[in-house]
Amino acid sequence: MPKKPKPAPPQSSSRLPAHFLNRELQALAFNRRVLAQAEDAAMPLLERLRFLCIVSSNLDEFFEIRLSGVKEQIKLGAAAAGPDGMPPPEVFKQVARVAHEIVHRQYKLLNDEILPALAKEGIRFLRRSEWTDSQKEWIREYFFREMMPVLTPIGLDPSHPFPRVFNKSLNFAVELEGRDAFGRDSRAAIVQAPRVLPRVIRLPRSVAPGPNDFIFLTSILHAHVDELFAGMNVMGCHQFRVTRNSDLFVEEEEVKDLRQALQGELPQRHFGDAVRLEVADTMSEAMMRFLLAQFGLDEQDLYAVAGPVNLVRLISIPEQV
Repeated sequence: MPKKPKPAPPQSSSRLPAHFLNRELQALAFNRRVLAQAEDAAMPLLERLRFLCIVSSNLDEFFEIRLSGVKEQIKLGAAAAGPDGMPPPEVFKQVARVAHEIVHRQYKLLNDEILPALAKEGIRFLRRSEWTDSQKEWIREYFFREMMPVLTPIGLDPSHPFPRVFNKSLNFAVELEGRDAFGRDSRAAIVQAPRVLPRVIRLPRSVAPGPNDFIFLTSILHAHVDELFAGMNVMGCHQFRVTRNSDLFVEEEEVKDLRQALQGELPQRHFGDAVRLEVADTMSEAMMRFLLAQFGLDEQDLYAVAGPVNLVRLISIPEQV
């Protein structure tokens, strides 16, 4: 008689999914603890700002490496659950929920507490509505001298497809009306801000009442974006930033020269699959949907924020004041 197959041994109680923590969710839990330092009113103000920026820097790396790996598993159809019992689609769902919560807390803290507290200490980030006439004149000269020569707007029409957007670069989606100098009817354009341009500019004492008055590069471009589109009406200008998969894939067993293999992989890190889209919350719904489609993303991948799309740019402020 054929032998009956032996029953599978019972699962050890030490291997139950409930006894394991999900790696991605624990990485976000760590960032919650960093954010708690920024929320601590007993912490020195500039340190609170620094912790807020560290959260953004950590999230960048998390999306580039950790979450991109989860999305790659989903893309390949991997259904096997990890030791924690969560399959990749469920991991992504939970991660997206927690990440959105962290980002919401970040910007609420920035706008409701940290920026007002910094202003009381004489460290101000001036909005366009606060600019004086002399400041407007200095900013206009700065735009034409430092920014306009390095800005290249790209109209979106059949002859100009959507441009390749670098990983974590600052970009502007511009909504237009009318015809350009060549008679083309372009409804939208992309303006990419070169990394050589500083993201935060200190106003000189000749036009600023205090030594620590700053303006964002985004504010300058918003104020003068119409100069880039002669003859057309600018209906909206909104910053956005895309985070891409930056994990390096090298098949170690097949590679004979690791250095050469990495040299081939590194240039592609700027153009990996998109995993997150950050936009200003003033952007129109139509433009948000358009950008999501261009990057192959869903609404869960969209982070609409009330402020700069990259808070890491503020991390140098404590060293400047």
